[in-house]
This record gives sequence, C-alpha cells and structure tokens, in this order.
Amino acid sequence: MVRALHSHCKGPWFESRRDHLKKIIFFTIWFALFPLAFLTLTGVTPLSFALGSSARLANFIQRGLGLFAFSMLFVQIILGAFMSKISEKLGNWVFNFHVFEGILAYILVFLHPIFFLLLSYFSGAKFDPYVAFVNICLICKTPTDYYYTIGRVSFWLLTVTVFAALFRKTTPWLKANWRKFHVLNYLVFLLVGAHGFLLGSDFRSQPFFTFAILAYVTILGIVIFIELPRLFKNFRNWTKS
Repeated sequence: MVRALHSHCKGPWFESRRDHLKKIIFFTIWFALFPLAFLTLTGVTPLSFALGSSARLANFIQRGLGLFAFSMLFVQIILGAFMSKISEKLGNWVFNFHVFEGILAYILVFLHPIFFLLLSYFSGAKFDPYVAFVNICLICKTPTDYYYTIGRVSFWLLTVTVFAALFRKTTPWLKANWRKFHVLNYLVFLLVGAHGFLLGSDFRSQPFFTFAILAYVTILGIVIFIELPRLFKNFRNWTKS
C-alpha cells in the first residue's frame, strides 16, 4: 500500500502538478517586481498630479519604464547566469521566457528615451531623436550630461547584445559567438543602475531603493566571483593554445 502510494507520487500527474506549482511561484516573484516599482513611482509623484498635464504624464511614464526595465534586466541576468541550473529545476520553458523577457526589456529601454523626447516636446522643445539616442560626450559640460551619456551608451550596448541573440542563427560566426556578447549585459545593467541612481529620484526612494541596492550588489557579486574568474580562465587557456 505504502509502495503503491509512493509510486503514485512519482507519476506523471504528480510531476505535472509540481511543475505547475514551480511556474506559479516563479511568475509570482516576477510579477511582484512591478508593484514594487509602481508603488515607488506613485509615492514620489501621485498619479493625480501626473495626469495634470501631458508633460507630467510623459515624465511619469518615462520614469516608470526605467524602473520596469531595470527590474527586467536584473531577472534577465540572473536567468542568463544560471540558465542550466534553473532550467534543470523549472523546465526548458525558462529559456523561451528568457528570450521573451529580453525582447520586452529592450522595448522598455527603447521607449524610455522616446518618452523623454515627448517630455521635451510637451515642455516646448523640438522632437530631436539625436538628443536622446546619439548625443554622447567624452568631455561634457556638466555632470548631468555625463549621466545622460551613461544612459545612451548602455542603450547601444544593450542593442548589440539583443540583436546578436536574435540573429544568432543567421551566420556561422554569430552562431558560434553570440553568447560572448551577452557578457556586455552585466556592464549594461551596472550602467543602467548608475544612470537611474544619478539622475532619478525614484531609484533613491523606497521601496525601490532597497531592491535596487540588493540587485546591484547581487550582479556585482556574480561579475566578481563568477564571470571575471571564468573570463580569466578562458584567457589563460587561449594564451596557452
């Protein structure tokens, strides 16, 4: 009787229920990041105030996109760094979700400067994409210009990693090397975090501030204790060959 019950608990029905529960837990944690960002955003700027003008609304959405993008990039890096272990625990669907979320995160990152342009337009300036995407300075006039440059550089680095992954099957070289571009995602995340903290009050407000610090420290830990030793090992093997 006991053996039969034990055998039943390891059958397909039990396995599917357990896998379903794992998915529920995963997506519960994932969705919890969005109320965290929204509560911070509305705590800094009440929604009623944001709806008062087109410029305020554009600024509100722009900042929200930045918080959501930062949260998604954090999940992306965690999944990418431990993909084999997480897939083993949760299932192969995690990789497909990783691809989907990567595209979604990139869209949010792209829309972030678009709404910056809308904010400028509604405030009386002209709609100039060059200012949002290209205007990178090495010797900037003010510290704020450097902070904006950090954001622009992170956007183009992310563009490289995303498109390398999307077109990984188009050429033999990309098929063999596209994963190497993903190392840039660590730099992108750290730059995005610096950009948000230096420019935005939302990153320095609770509850998002606590999450941002924990996320930043976590990614720094992965870079220092996992990625850099791995890169150094690969470099040594390359020099010996």
